[in-house]
Amino acid sequence: MWRVFERAPFERLPAYENVSSEKVVRLLDYPAYFDLMGLDLPTNRSGILDRLEKESLIARSDSGAWNILNLGALLFAKELASFPTLKRKALRVIHYKGSHRIETLHEQVGNRGYANGFEGLIGFINARIPHNEVLGSALRKEVPMFPELSIRELVANALIHQDFFQTGTGPMIEIFENRLEITNPGIPLIDTDRFLDSPPKSRNEALASMMRRMGICEERGSGIDKVVYETEFFQLPAPIFQTTPEHTRATLFAHKEFEAMSTGERVHACYLHACLRYLMHDYMTNESLRERFGLSAEKSATVSKIFTAAKKKGLIVPAESSQSLKYARYLPHWAA
Repeated sequence: MWRVFERAPFERLPAYENVSSEKVVRLLDYPAYFDLMGLDLPTNRSGILDRLEKESLIARSDSGAWNILNLGALLFAKELASFPTLKRKALRVIHYKGSHRIETLHEQVGNRGYANGFEGLIGFINARIPHNEVLGSALRKEVPMFPELSIRELVANALIHQDFFQTGTGPMIEIFENRLEITNPGIPLIDTDRFLDSPPKSRNEALASMMRRMGICEERGSGIDKVVYETEFFQLPAPIFQTTPEHTRATLFAHKEFEAMSTGERVHACYLHACLRYLMHDYMTNESLRERFGLSAEKSATVSKIFTAAKKKGLIVPAESSQSLKYARYLPHWAA
């Protein structure tokens, strides 16, 4: 009932009330704000506080002191632990041995704000994800198992779209030898099957807007189309977006040969490929899906079987009512 009648967005609520100007600049990493926004740092404290107030990172309290708002603390806290109500909103990174949760190799809880700590967080993740050895131009080199752009977009999404009113839980990243799982509190405001094409919609508009302005996340919104494009470009299994009663989870998978993919994995990749092609104002074809999987023209019959399975599941539809199987073009089911 309290949430039903709550009118103020979470970002506008106070994280720390009635603090002095000295404490504001001690608790918030204000230089990071000016740096990320591309602004000159004011020469005095008054100029700093005025700018933070204009951005609704802080607000005057009734006593004439300052309230540090949740938006300011979440984005620019020097230490989230300094704000008791936000301790559990810190992002946890857990690195496991193998593909299960039995043995933990390392666990880290991020204590900085989402904005001033973002680059360090991405670097921390990239340093722990598995790498593959590839041969290019006669030289062997190590490349990350997952595209960094995909990781950046999904981590930013998890931070932006979480339900801050859920207590006892926070965003989490789990690293396995064969996948990367990114989980945030709250169920999405749009269906997971429509992540790729739906206009951006966030329950935390102020947080989303500022992170976009700072270039931390994709300008138009979700950036899921970039995530899918990256996995296709590197011919990885398609990402999966799932929900539990209280959480949303995105999973990136390590490279897997086409022959090792299950029918369900192939069909899911087919559906996302159709969505991506539609957003490019194009159609999915046998040729385009073969290219997505890295298959030769001799595998056209195999791809046709994937189309048949996807149509049976109601995920794709023919672009024309009458078309030959060889030159058939397909759309995602919602575009018909």
